[in-house]
This record gives sequence, structure tokens and C-alpha cells, in this order.
Amino acid sequence: QYDHMVRTDTVILPGSDSAVIRIKGTKKGLAMTVDCNSRYCYLDPFTGGMIAVAEAARNISVTGATPLALTDCLNFGSPERPEVMWQFENVIKGIREACLKLGIPVISGNVSFYNETSGTSVYPTPTIGMVGLLDDVTRRATQHFKDEGDIIALVGITKDELGGSEYLKIVHNMDRGMPPSIDMDIEKKAHDACREAVRSGILKSAHDLSEGGLAIALAESCFSPNGLIGAVVEVKGGTLRPDSLLFGESQSRVIISFAAKDLKEVERICNKHGAPFEVIGKTGGSVLKINGLIETPVEKIFTAWKGSFKRYIGSSGL
Repeated sequence: QYDHMVRTDTVILPGSDSAVIRIKGTKKGLAMTVDCNSRYCYLDPFTGGMIAVAEAARNISVTGATPLALTDCLNFGSPERPEVMWQFENVIKGIREACLKLGIPVISGNVSFYNETSGTSVYPTPTIGMVGLLDDVTRRATQHFKDEGDIIALVGITKDELGGSEYLKIVHNMDRGMPPSIDMDIEKKAHDACREAVRSGILKSAHDLSEGGLAIALAESCFSPNGLIGAVVEVKGGTLRPDSLLFGESQSRVIISFAAKDLKEVERICNKHGAPFEVIGKTGGSVLKINGLIETPVEKIFTAWKGSFKRYIGSSGL
């Protein structure tokens, strides 16, 4: 409910991977995001800490901005419990590792302990707030598809990784398995490729894949504020199970869209940075189709997404 148009400097409103605020009197802008997946940190604190930083940096980079610095809010249970201190130590090690690999300093933060109810600790939740610099706010990207007939491509590789996923939690009610693996060198390559492509002015959209995986990210990309846009997608799944292909949360992935005439240039930029690149479909129509597994009107998906909180409140009796 906060007034996000204070001082009329907002360039990218809430609803994309990062918000962007212009710096008056210059072409520059500040991109900002907040991220954490506490389920990952519960299952593997070190990897979860790394992913919290990587996802925040990815959200900044797909906007076209360069990550500058981060602040953290480290929320844990009682430090008197050995397992909680083990979580705390390993999360910090994961954050440190990711920051060193990406060259992002931690400039502030706080720690909140004793977050428990009836002796049960909250999941370890190292929330990362990150800011980045956009040299020219006119060269920016949001997560939403813009025009019909554009090419959709996937930067990154989809693996068989369902551990710790939203799919396991929502569909099967399980917080199990190992969270997706992350290679910070590959992560950085994806960031560098996206930033260059956005700044060159050829990307119409860029959206990181995180909670929910490929299917959710594609659906979110269809929810353009200027009118819903469908997509027809065919991803090379190899031997992946359909649920892993659609809802696995492999890291270092980004969905991008651009005009057909710019395909060779986008591919050149990705190859230059060593970022895996695959054309997976085209925008257009009113239906989201993925590999013959999903074929649903975007309007229906959007209605389910937009009304979820209202339905939850209604069903809970609050």
C-alpha cells in the first residue's frame, strides 16, 4: 500500500524483478530488489545463502543494472540451539561466497534471533536487499512480453532439480530434498550477457527464473500491464520428467524476448559471455502453450494469480 510514486521518480513500478528509481538531473537510475528463499536455507544453509544473493543480483541484472551493494536481514531461531547456530554460520558463509564471486559488498545489515513459537524456530531467512546502478534509464528491461511475434529464448540450463521447490510444497506438501545447485561462474555469465543485451537496446523483456520454475516465469511474462500476451513454447527437455521441466527451479536462468531481426545479435552476446542460449518459442495469441503439457488461456491464469490472496483470506475465515 506504500505510495511508490513519491517524488515522481519511479521508472519501473512494483511488479517486475526490480523497481527502478531515476536520479533527477541525470540519465542514471537505481534498481532495487529484496530476495530470499527460506526453504532453500532450511534444507541447505550454505547453498541457500548463496542463492539469496545470486537471485537478488539476477533481478538487478535483468533490468540492465549493475549490482552495487547489499544489506542483509538475518532472521533465525534461538542461537542457544546448536542447529540454529550451524544454520547461521553456514548461511553467512554462503552469502560471503556469492558476494566474493559477484564482487558485491555487504554494506549494512542486522541479525534477529529468537524467532520462535512454542519452541519451533522459523526457517532460516537471510533476506537480501540489493541496489544496482543503471547508467541510462531509457535502456532498461522489465519481465513482461511487449509485442506479438517476438522470439522467446532461455538463457541457462534446466536440470532435474525439484528439491525445495514450490511444486513440491504446494502440490505434494513436502519441504524435502536438496535445493538446486548453483555455479557462481555460470551465474555471473548469465548476468553479464543480460546486462549487455539490455543496454544495447535489443531486449524487450528479461525475467529471471526462481520460485515456480519455467512455467511460472513464462506465465508471469505474459501478464503485461498493457494487455495480456500469450506464448507458444517448446523447450528441449531431454530425459527430464515433465514436472521437472515445468517446475524445477534450476538457477542461473533468464527468459528473454526480442524482435526476430535481433536474434543473431542476442545469440552473439550470449556466446561472447559463455551463457547457454536456446530459442524456445514466440509470443502471441491469448493462450500459453508449453511443450504440449500446458495449453491454457492467459486470462484464466491471470485471474487465478490476481485473485489468489483474496481467495486465501476468504477461505481462512480472517
